[in-house]
Amino acid sequence: MKDFSLAGHAALVTGSSQGIGHAAACALREAGAAVVFHGLQPRPDTIPADADYVQSDLLEPAAPAHVMQAAFIAQPQLDTLVCNAGSFFDTPFLDLTRERWDRTVQLNFTATCFLAQEFAKRLAAAGRPGSICITTSTNGFQAEADSVAYDTSKGALVMLIRSLAVSLAAHGIRVNGIAPGLIRTPLTAVWLETRSEELLAHYRRKILLGRIGTPADCAGAVVFLSSPAAAYITGEIVTIDGGLTVQQIGKPE
Repeated sequence: MKDFSLAGHAALVTGSSQGIGHAAACALREAGAAVVFHGLQPRPDTIPADADYVQSDLLEPAAPAHVMQAAFIAQPQLDTLVCNAGSFFDTPFLDLTRERWDRTVQLNFTATCFLAQEFAKRLAAAGRPGSICITTSTNGFQAEADSVAYDTSKGALVMLIRSLAVSLAAHGIRVNGIAPGLIRTPLTAVWLETRSEELLAHYRRKILLGRIGTPADCAGAVVFLSSPAAAYITGEIVTIDGGLTVQQIGKPE
């Protein structure tokens, strides 16, 4: 179906040097889009040789403008933005410092907001429509122990998606999101590897599909939401959790 093709489109995917962002960026390329990858570190070997790459620390206040300028220089017809960059810096709440709180909110929420603004300004000035897809989390709907800053930042993204959809509709810019559940990525791998087998078995029982997700499980939804097939969808969030948040207790042993 041609509406699922992204041929002729160009996308910037933040946090695409690894994990969910990398899988989404590669999937967008497979669908036909020209993709600008982004990461904190120097260009890794995992980035396709013919793809553009922008290195930037989104904790820096000037980073959204810098990243967007570099992306538009690389792909002047950029019309798709995937805001995926984010991380986890939490400690138990009684030990949470202002520094950790600020890092979490700045990276996960504030940088996303102003990347979207920089993107929308350029498209609005050119009179071109576009699409934004934001990675939030099931933590944006359901709290988790020792994750106060992270949960709050992801909950803020849930409302940002809806609010931007309202604010940017008149400019022809759709705004949607994905909410991954438990996905095995470089960020979560350390946490998963230090959990007991008993806890991991509990998660597998709680997840209806019986397994922890992979970055590739999230990529298709990003492609769909960014494609003409989703032309009448805005302000929506696709939960990608294998059914983790559907049932209350989980399957019996």
